[in-house]
Amino acid sequence: MKKINVRNEMEQVTTIHDIAKKSGYSASTVSRVLNRKKHVSTETRQAIQQVIEELDYVPSDIARDLSRGKTLNIGFVLPNTKHPFFTEILTGAIDAAFKTPYHLVILPSEYDEEKEIEYLEQLRSNAYDGLIFTSHGVPLEKLAEYTKYGPIICCEDPYDVPISAVYAKRRIALTEAFTWLKEKQYNNVGFFLSREEKLSATSKETLGAYRRIFKNEPEKQLVKTGVTTYKDGYQAAKEWVENGIVPEVIFSNGDDIVTGARQYYLEHDLALPFLVGQEDQLSSQLLNISTIDYQFTEIGRQAFELVLKAEGIEKIGIPSTFIVRN
Repeated sequence: MKKINVRNEMEQVTTIHDIAKKSGYSASTVSRVLNRKKHVSTETRQAIQQVIEELDYVPSDIARDLSRGKTLNIGFVLPNTKHPFFTEILTGAIDAAFKTPYHLVILPSEYDEEKEIEYLEQLRSNAYDGLIFTSHGVPLEKLAEYTKYGPIICCEDPYDVPISAVYAKRRIALTEAFTWLKEKQYNNVGFFLSREEKLSATSKETLGAYRRIFKNEPEKQLVKTGVTTYKDGYQAAKEWVENGIVPEVIFSNGDDIVTGARQYYLEHDLALPFLVGQEDQLSSQLLNISTIDYQFTEIGRQAFELVLKAEGIEKIGIPSTFIVRN
């Protein structure tokens, strides 16, 4: 087996000092040629260029970007890809990034505070020009502390916390939805949520809107957390049925998720509760399920544009809409 001498291979990497030594010009002159600066004679430029070609030198993009004070990298902190909230925001950010020289770097977090702090420390050490947090395990106040090292955008309403944000104005559509349900005399509402209310701004806003309209607390047995996929929705409906829990309405945190519950009821010839999803996905459109459109793709697009501005604190609320279907 052939052994590779890592030390020797690393020593063979060409630097601008090698070019300077072979060409007879200073490293600063070589740098000016590489960066296409003025004040270099044609003769000097040609001589240095000839040595560059002989040594097959390829300049480091990273070094060049750092010399400009930019990495051209934007960190995109993503807890997971199970819920369309995250994937649709990512889609919007990618669409916006295509129009710029910037790179979008996916940073998986799984709501791990230590991992998120690591990303924040990387911002501090100039590994990124900014960070976008689609959601977070670290408290908003902690995120705000790191804004002195670079722009940070969160995708929820930060209220009084001094941090830039692009978020869905959920309260408008949630109020419309629960008002409509109450007017139709639905009372026994079941919820599918991704996380507990104390951990999730979305869960907090959803249950808060219910309390404002219905003037009571949701029944604990009708609040299911950890529900983020079609399969989870199917399983949650199964558990309710097996335990004799019969909601009049299933208010879900996603169209595909509530579609899973719908499938369980249909497979077992059970009467369907009234279904409300979120995100206005293809599944709700095809199956005629009521939903809420939060315009997550637009949130992702504007979040990316805002992180590039890097000018003070700005908070942008995107209107949401309750869509009633049969």
